[in-house]
Order: sequence, then structure tokens, then C-alpha cells
Amino acid sequence: MATNLEYIKSASGTDITQFNITDIFSSKYDVYHINIYEYINSDNSDFFTMRFLDSGGNLISDNEYAYANFNMRFYTFSSQNKSASTTEINNIGYSQSNSISSTANTISIYNPFDSSSFTFVDWQSAINVHGFGGAGAKAIACHKNAEQITGVNFRAGSSASPNSINSIKAYVYGYR
Repeated sequence: MATNLEYIKSASGTDITQFNITDIFSSKYDVYHINIYEYINSDNSDFFTMRFLDSGGNLISDNEYAYANFNMRFYTFSSQNKSASTTEINNIGYSQSNSISSTANTISIYNPFDSSSFTFVDWQSAINVHGFGGAGAKAIACHKNAEQITGVNFRAGSSASPNSINSIKAYVYGYR
């Protein structure tokens, strides 16, 4: 069986509080990959989160998500985070208070456009934590409501200031 990874679009944002990538999911693919190759938050050190946009472009922020991730740090102990019911998928990536520390993420999203199926997610990230060293994460998540998803929303975590995403850049691919 031949398979192809096909480019859909790129997206970027600067000096924003939230970052939407819209109109990326369709019936053409069942699996999508989002590669975030830059995330800079010079206001504060924090993880960033992800939520979905429904078929009307509305942000899904109800208690419809579950996630679990394993944080691997070369400079200290590993840790894990998880929630069976939350309003967003946490710990997608990380940035410190300078541009030297950034993240690279590969996020895979399964069946987002299928209104009869839950949407599943897995991701992995590589992080440079300035002054400490390398870190990484592996994680899984689920949007626990069967509905049609058309896009994603990223935002800085709870400890970041309101204008917290100084720069974010992503590529989106469909897989068949």
C-alpha cells in the first residue's frame, strides 16, 4: 500500500494571545501532522496548549479533552501530567523567557473531520531549556466528543502573560 504525506499549508503568528490554524481538516485525509518548528514566548516560561475548532470555526473549550504526557529531562527527574477531563490539551510544547529556548513538535491528529468518531492526538517534542539542557516529551490525547473538527487553536499556558506568543510557526500535512 503506497502512502503519501501531502503539504496542506503553513501558518505563523507574532505578538498574539492565541494562534488559530483554520480550515485544515477535510474528508480528503484521515491523519494530519502539524509540525511546530518555532514557539517563542519571551514574556514567561510556560507550556502551551491546544484546543480544536468545530465545523463552524468555534473554539471547543468545554470539558471534552483527555491527555497524558511523559516529560523527559536530561537535567532532572522525568515527570508526567494527565487529565481525564479538561478544557484543553496541555503541555503541547514549551518556551522559556528567551529565544534560545524553543520547542520543535510533531503533532499527529486522527479522524478530526469524521463526525462519528472521537478525535485522537499524539505528539512528541524536543525542547532546549536554556541554562539546563535538553528535554523531550511523548504524549497522547483525545477529544471525547464525536463532532467534525476543522482547525486547531494554540495558546500559552496559564502562567504566561496575556500577550504571550511572540512567535509561532507551523506546517500542516495530510497523510493518506
